[in-house]
This record gives sequence, C-alpha cells and structure tokens, in this order.
Amino acid sequence: MAHPDTHFDTVWTDARLATMAPGAPGLGAVDRGAVAARDGRIAYAGPEDGLPAGWSAAERVACAGRWITPGLIDAHTHLVYGGDRAHEFELRLAGATYEEVARAGGGIVSTVKATRAATEDALVEAALPRLDALLAEGVTTVEVKSGYGLDLATELKQLRAARRLGSERPVSVTTTFLGAHALPPEAQGDKDAFIALVARDMIPAVARLGLADAVDAFCEGIAFSTAQTARVFEAARAAGLPVKLHADQLSNLHGARLAAEHGALSADHLEHTDEDAAAAMARAGTVAMLLPGAFYFIRETKLPPVELFRRHGVAMALATDCNPGTSPLTSLLLTMNMAATLFRMTVEECLAGVTREAARALGRLDDVGSLEAGKSCDLAIWDVERPAELVYRMGFNPLHGRVWRGRMDRAQDGRTA
Repeated sequence: MAHPDTHFDTVWTDARLATMAPGAPGLGAVDRGAVAARDGRIAYAGPEDGLPAGWSAAERVACAGRWITPGLIDAHTHLVYGGDRAHEFELRLAGATYEEVARAGGGIVSTVKATRAATEDALVEAALPRLDALLAEGVTTVEVKSGYGLDLATELKQLRAARRLGSERPVSVTTTFLGAHALPPEAQGDKDAFIALVARDMIPAVARLGLADAVDAFCEGIAFSTAQTARVFEAARAAGLPVKLHADQLSNLHGARLAAEHGALSADHLEHTDEDAAAAMARAGTVAMLLPGAFYFIRETKLPPVELFRRHGVAMALATDCNPGTSPLTSLLLTMNMAATLFRMTVEECLAGVTREAARALGRLDDVGSLEAGKSCDLAIWDVERPAELVYRMGFNPLHGRVWRGRMDRAQDGRTA
C-alpha cells in the first residue's frame, strides 16, 4: 500500500512551470517540472526529480514539455448585468464623450434599468456565455461586482446571481458589493442621501446575508466624492468587509490615496494617479489594478503611471473590467497584450498581473495565484514554446487544458493511468 505522503490524485509530469511564486526570480520557471495534486490542492510543484521517492498517482498526465501556469484570475469584472450598450458605442464613435453619454441618461444608469427589469435567472443566463469565454482561456477565479441595481433588492439579486455562477461552472467566484457605483434616478441628485442609504442600509444587509467578499465604490466627478467614498469605506469596515476603489480614472480626485489610507485591497483604473498616491499605495500594500480594456475602449490618452508604480514597488494586477459600457471584453489574453502594447508592461508583469498580483488584489494570495504546495490546484496548461506567446499573440488561444481544484476540464494528450 502506497504511503499517503507519496500517493497523489494526479501528477502532471514533463512540464515547464511558471510558478509565479512570490520572491522567485522572473516567472519562477522550472524547466523540467511536475505538479502533484491531492484533495484538490497542490501537494508538490517543482523539479520533476524532486517528487518523493516511490511516488504513485491515481492518474498521471504527461505534458510533453508544455508550459503550466497558475490558473488565470480575472480580478475586476462586472459580469452580471442586463441589456447591452451598443447604441452608446455608436454615440461615442460619433464624438460623444463618456461623461456626455452619462450625463444624458446613458451609461451606468441605462444598464441599471435593464438589470432591475431582469430576473435573477435571466441575469445568470446572460452572464454564463461571458464567463465561458473567460474559462476557455484558462481563468479559474473571477471577481464579479454588483452596482447595476442601486437599490437593495436589485443589488442583492445581482450578488446572488454572481454566486450562482460558481455553482453553474467549475470556477471560484469572488463577489464585490458596488452599491456606490452611480446615482439612481430616484435619488433626484442627492448624492449624500444616497450614500447614507448605501452605508446605513445596504452594506449591513449585504454583510448579514454573506453575499459579498468586499465593498467597492466609484470615486469620480460623475460619481462620488472622496468624502462620500470615505463614508462607504467606514461602513464596510464596520461590517467586517475589505474595500477596493474605482479611482483616478477620468481625473485626479486623490481616490487612490484615499484607498491606500483605508487599507484597500486595490485601487483600480488609476490613469490620473500621482506620485504621492503611488507612495501611499506602496506603504499600504494596495494593489494597482490596471484595466487596459477600458482605456482602449473609451479612447483614453492619459496613461496610468506604470513607471511610478515600479519605482515605488506597487504590485500591479490586470483585469478585463468586463462591463457593457466601457470594456465589453472577455479575454485576459488580449488584456495582457493591451497592457504590454499600450502601457509598456513587461511579459513578466503581465503574467504576474493575471495570476499572483490578481490574487493579491482579491486578498486570496494564500490560496491561489501561484504554483505552491498548499494552494488550490488551479492550473492552465499551454501549447506554447515560451510564456511570452501568451502576451504576444492577439486573437489566438493556445490553452491545452484547464484544471480547477485538481480536476481537468477536458482530456489531454499523453494521459496515462
């Protein structure tokens, strides 16, 4: 009988690993590596000759030199919503700005109307094809925000729908309450009263029902001020929920600095962030979540300060920001190419941004984001000769296999029992 420490459920051998382990040089590459899984978790990841003597496995998968990375993580999405905003896309092509569309009753509020009208089942059904596109590119963890309800009933409906995605598909879903996303029409322009409602009623209800893992807000001239955002953060902390923030996307209201001052997991967008905020983020350990899909789609020209983040040692994550208005994007591979091309991020930064640093931005680095013993066995297996191909190519998906919690989605070449 095999010793329990040397027997595994599955072992992937003859692989090249990009472990993305914190502190490892570069990609944490292992040329001839192996990954062993037991009970859905990584029991070993490293050189193949480092597997314990006499090891055995219920299943062995020969990878024929393919690369294995951690399963990809899309750590900023608005995946659950009703309707679409293709008409606004046409308006912007005709010259309207994002702010002009929003002030004319379009933008977030138009999606709110469609989302309020949709049933929970309809929201799940509409979101699944978007989720499937992400999974087909090796995503194993996805964050989903609310924020298209702007009333308690619809916000809860969105969060329930997001949670259900994790039971409909083999994927880990993290949910974020984004009640302070925009001002609903019934608020009649009174932002302070609406923020009071979010802080006093909505956040406690969401926390009591266990429907959110974090709280987010939109700090911007067309949304909410830093003082109003701070009220949201204080309510979130009182409810025991971590915070994150849409910050400095269209102007510099010092939202990123505010996020850092409140110990936020991440500050997101950041095109207008200054050096003072970058330094504050570094001190707080707040991740810079960069969203090149939105930058591209609304034709921004102000680049996020990547060099400042490098200089101050701010971790940088990448995400699709999948949403109907400003980033209808369901490809993390294309997101990486955009980050490299538009933001001049390196291959290493891009790959870390959708694995290790994305996990950090969700507060889940202890469980996912790198190939290390003890973490969830979430893997992406790639038909590439070098990891740079995952960033370099556009419109090409070289995924060979996807593993979530130790289970493979589809058969792979070379599998042996």
